[in-house]
Amino acid sequence: MNASLQAYNTYKKAKVETVAPGKLLLMLYDGAVKNIINAQKEIEDKDYNKAHQSIIKTQDIIVELMSTLNMDYEISNNLFSLYEYMRNQLVEANINKDVKPLEEVKGLLSELRGAWQEAINATNSASASNNAQPSNLSIKG
Repeated sequence: MNASLQAYNTYKKAKVETVAPGKLLLMLYDGAVKNIINAQKEIEDKDYNKAHQSIIKTQDIIVELMSTLNMDYEISNNLFSLYEYMRNQLVEANINKDVKPLEEVKGLLSELRGAWQEAINATNSASASNNAQPSNLSIKG
């Protein structure tokens, strides 16, 4: 590996390791959707090897999303089941080189991404409001 590529990979790793968890989650969703869009185009272009690689990358992202769930909460169990369904749809799309399951998974991921974006925005707004409230501290003697 040449020095500039190694430096770039080190930079990318540092960027991911220092990003806020909510932002990282959105990046994962964005990456999955991007790979699905690529796979759809590659299937339409009959470039099945590239489509396979794009679908595998999406599956890897889904598995990563599954592994980050805290299973102590019921919603995590529901998300796990949904991710598992998406992963199965991706396998089906890859075996049959069919864009229909890809379209479904892309829609589900887009909906989840939107919901997480709203939650992050609400959390950031609440945090900003709490920081902006005046304190009862007085500097009068």
